Amino acid sequence: LLVSKDLGKHLLEVEDLLQKHGLLEADISAQTERVQALNAAALKFSELEGYQPCDPQIICNRVNHVQTCLEELEELAAKRRKELEDSRQLWTFFQEMEEAEAWIREKEKILAAKSCGRDLSSVMTLTNKHKTMLGELGNRRALLHQTMKKGEKILAKKSFSSVGIQEKMREVCLRWKKLEEITGLHQQRLEDAMNFFQFSAETDDLVAWLQDMYRIVSSDDFGHDDYSSQALLRKHRAVVDEVEKHRGAVMSLRKQLALLAPDHRQGVDVQIRVVEVEQLYGEVAEVAVLRTQWLQDALAVYRMFSEVHACEVWVDEKEQWLEKMEVPEELDEVEVVQHRFESLDQEMNSVMGRILDVNQVVQQLVDGGHPSSDEVRSCQDHLNSRWNRVVELVEDKKSQLSSVLKIQNFLLEC
Repeated sequence: LLVSKDLGKHLLEVEDLLQKHGLLEADISAQTERVQALNAAALKFSELEGYQPCDPQIICNRVNHVQTCLEELEELAAKRRKELEDSRQLWTFFQEMEEAEAWIREKEKILAAKSCGRDLSSVMTLTNKHKTMLGELGNRRALLHQTMKKGEKILAKKSFSSVGIQEKMREVCLRWKKLEEITGLHQQRLEDAMNFFQFSAETDDLVAWLQDMYRIVSSDDFGHDDYSSQALLRKHRAVVDEVEKHRGAVMSLRKQLALLAPDHRQGVDVQIRVVEVEQLYGEVAEVAVLRTQWLQDALAVYRMFSEVHACEVWVDEKEQWLEKMEVPEELDEVEVVQHRFESLDQEMNSVMGRILDVNQVVQQLVDGGHPSSDEVRSCQDHLNSRWNRVVELVEDKKSQLSSVLKIQNFLLEC
């Protein structure tokens, strides 16, 4: 049993042989105690004095022979255990290598069947799963490294043929290298898909924002008075600032597109999408400029109306005063009225400046093609007509005063 060359053909068989060998070693251990007891008893016969039933030398030779046989048996048992343990180590190595190969094949199938997702959410899910697999890959790499060390130790002992061991190590190393390459390629594809879908999501967000901005800047609400137009203009200027801040994001789309993987950036849809965003931004910026002008024109109109109203209030007041005023005949009263007209001249100069400003604003609005040009022009004509009426009344009253003064001066001279 101890000189048997059967060391097993797989790990389970070796484990079975080791178990049987353990029983045999236990039997030898038991027999060792028995032999030692028998030898001790036999040696007593070699130490007798007087009558000796057997030659003491024969007894000693017999005891030594049995002891030597027992020691040889123990050496054979120790040698076979070592051979069986070496065999177990060998078949454990092969089994671990087969498990590594099976794991590699499984991961190869998974990687071959994996897609890169249809949207950002699915890509993120796949990326998280891939990170988990990378963790498994790292653990398996450490185990494979340990198994390779076991193979190197077996080769160093030279207990078995190195051909099969080296071939298995080479084969598994090549498959492992291929798996890492496939894993790296899949990770790159996931990163490319992630970049593409992030680019698409950011582009969609930008389009949605631009569409909202277009609705805002194309509004036909220009306010109903000076205050509301000013408020709308302030809000619009804030919108224009936001539009300008997004100019960089729109202009960088082509650079971001160029950084995508070829199979993503060369797609017709994504290129058309970039052009659409650029065109939409151009429309928003253009309409924003127009709305700025429209709001400024509306504000100018309302301010003009306000100024016209203020001037007309003054004109109404002076017109009524002039129409009701009667030129006095007494010199003292004439001088008082004359002083009033001097003050009136100063007011008229001031109002004249305001009316000239109104006329200038009206001309600018009309030249700019303002949609309310007719209404503005009508308002201007009405104000100018009222003003001319006041000027005529003033000139008439001044003429009357001048005549009265001449008469009074003539009477004084007489």
